Amino acid sequence: MDHSAAETSPPSSRTPKGWQNQDISPTAQAKIKRVLDACTPGSDIEGLIQAATSSDGLMNDEVRRKAWPILLGYTPPMGTDRIAWQDLPPHKDEHQVRLDVDRSFIYYPRNESEAQLERRKSELSAVITQVLRTYPMLSYFQGFHDIVQVFLLVLGVDDAAAAVSHLSLLRIRDFMLPSLSPSLAHLRLLPSILQVADTKLCKHLSETQPFFALGAVLTLYAHEIQEYGDIARLFDFLLAHGAVVSVYFFAVIILSRREELFEIPADEPEMLHSILSKLPKPLDLEALIAQTMSLYVEFPPERLPFRSWARISPFSVLKTTRGDFRQQSLNNGVDLFEKQASQLRREQWLEQAKATVWKYRRPAGRVGLAIFVGMIAFWLRRSGFESYGAITLRRLWEHLRFIGRR
Repeated sequence: MDHSAAETSPPSSRTPKGWQNQDISPTAQAKIKRVLDACTPGSDIEGLIQAATSSDGLMNDEVRRKAWPILLGYTPPMGTDRIAWQDLPPHKDEHQVRLDVDRSFIYYPRNESEAQLERRKSELSAVITQVLRTYPMLSYFQGFHDIVQVFLLVLGVDDAAAAVSHLSLLRIRDFMLPSLSPSLAHLRLLPSILQVADTKLCKHLSETQPFFALGAVLTLYAHEIQEYGDIARLFDFLLAHGAVVSVYFFAVIILSRREELFEIPADEPEMLHSILSKLPKPLDLEALIAQTMSLYVEFPPERLPFRSWARISPFSVLKTTRGDFRQQSLNNGVDLFEKQASQLRREQWLEQAKATVWKYRRPAGRVGLAIFVGMIAFWLRRSGFESYGAITLRRLWEHLRFIGRR
């Protein structure tokens, strides 16, 4: 199926077309029926995951409106359960939200009037603002609006906020923390995946940092893919699997450009970065998805080299979306966010402590360093980090022993 032609102008969620009346093949109709059957209460979600992964995904937006909430692990709220978010305090990032919303709906939907597009922008702003005000600990990032506009077009303004809340806290939480570090951890898996998939290509790219993938991975490719049918299809696949699959997908895109990349010398990382930061056009989505699943199954993250998986935080979505993650609630997401944010503060403080010790390493001496470590232990207990204190002190002491030998 040509996804780019399938749904260039998303239908309103208020007046969906009946799929039985659409001009589609009997095979497609049979698949749609199987997907809708898999969306009924008590059905096995594996059938839905398989359908979202197989060729053409979930077929159309009417089916997605049934399937996406299930893939995200929640039941859409009834009217009486909706939050009166307008009365909540403003979020610190609302100014940036307004700037980004003004730049939304550039490529799709097509053939809409200025008034219609302005209405969509108003709805997009409302959905994003509702999520941020309801969960004020979340940090907005540029490109988040690209993701949300897809959910808005598929689910409609009344149901998008619940989906985006679950996505934000349980699927892309790493990108909404107050530091970029957890997001970069996703990218640092790329060399390990390339190493097991194509050692020669991995070596060729070894001088090029994987930051070229940031825009695509951060926005679930919504900032890069310009056809509505394509990004909706890709979301079918990404929502069906854990967060790490998005990184494997980018690795497969790199592998698909092997010949092009070898034409550029390895000692020109700027040129390689420039090429890799833009997705090739057109994307053969079905082939890329199939290859992603093959690579993921053959080399799961636990088997990646360089201890790259071991370095991932246990609170990262890369790990918390492994296994039966659809049982997680929004409260679980908030708790994981707080744990991850606490870990980030601890690591940032440790780096600052290392820098301070290095700065004063000569005059401090061994006795001074011992007193300094004691002060750290006292501070950790006062700051509520006692459960991590042993690990933090051991890492700092190893650093002190190292500089003491210099």
